[in-house]
Amino acid sequence: MFRPVVRFRQPSAMPGFGLTFGFTLAYFSLIILIPLLALVLRASGLGWAGFWAGATDPRVLAALRTSFLTALFAAGVNVVFGTLIAWVLVRYRFVGRRVFDAMVDLPFALPTAVAGIALTALYAPNGLIGQLVAPLGWRIAYTPAGIVIAMIFIGLPFVVRTVQPILEETTREVEEASAMLGASRFQTIVRVLLPGLLPAILTGFALAFARAVGEYGSVIFIAGNIPFVSEIAPLLIVIRLEEFNYPGAAVIATVMLLISFLMLFLINLVQAWSRGRYGHGE
Repeated sequence: MFRPVVRFRQPSAMPGFGLTFGFTLAYFSLIILIPLLALVLRASGLGWAGFWAGATDPRVLAALRTSFLTALFAAGVNVVFGTLIAWVLVRYRFVGRRVFDAMVDLPFALPTAVAGIALTALYAPNGLIGQLVAPLGWRIAYTPAGIVIAMIFIGLPFVVRTVQPILEETTREVEEASAMLGASRFQTIVRVLLPGLLPAILTGFALAFARAVGEYGSVIFIAGNIPFVSEIAPLLIVIRLEEFNYPGAAVIATVMLLISFLMLFLINLVQAWSRGRYGHGE
C-alpha cells in the first residue's frame, strides 16, 4: 500500500525571512541610507549652478586631489608590504611572532590623534627620523609625503588581516606540486599563489583606500594643512563647518562620496572578474 511521505520543514534558529529582512533594511536605512540621503539633499539645496561652483572651486579641487592621490598611493604601498607581512606571519615561525602579529592591529586600537602626534614627532625636521633626512634636503612632515605615511600607518592592518586568512587556507602541497612540475619560485608565486590571493588583495586595497580617504585625526598633525599643497578634503569640510558654511561642506562631502563610490564600484568589478577568471566565484 502506498503511503505518502510527509516531510516537515526543520525549524530555523533564526526568525523568518520577512522579519529579519525588514529589520536589516530598517537598520541599514537608519545608519547609512538616510544620513547619506540627507547629505545629498543638503548639497542639492544650492541648485546645480551652486553645487558646480562649490565643487569646482580651486581650493576644493586641490584638497580632493591631495586626498585621493595620497590615499591611492598609500593603499598601493600597503598592498605590497601588507601581503609580505601576511606571508611572513603565516609561513614562518620565529621568536616574537605572536607579539608582532598582535602589533599589526595596533592602528585599530590607537586613537588617530595619538598616531598623528607620534608620527609628527618622528618625521618633523627636528624629529628622530626627520633630522636624519633633513641634511639630504628631504622633508617628510608637513608635506604630502607625511600624509602618505599617516595613511599607510592606519591602512596596513586592513590588507594584512584580509590576505592572512586566505594564505592560511593555502596549503604547502600546492607549492610543492608546482615545484615538482618544474616551476620556478617566481612562477609559483605569480601563476599559482597570486591568482588565489588576488580577490583578497583587492579587498584589502579597497578597505585601505576607503579608510585613508576619510582619515582626519592622524593626518592633520603631520600634513601641515597648507592650502593647495597639503590640505586634505576632510579638513576643508571641517573648515567650512567652522565658517557655518554648511551647504559648502555638504558639497565637498557629496563629491567625496560620489568619487569614493565610483572607485569602490570599479574595484568590486575587478574583484568579481578575478574571482570568475581564476575560479573563485561563490
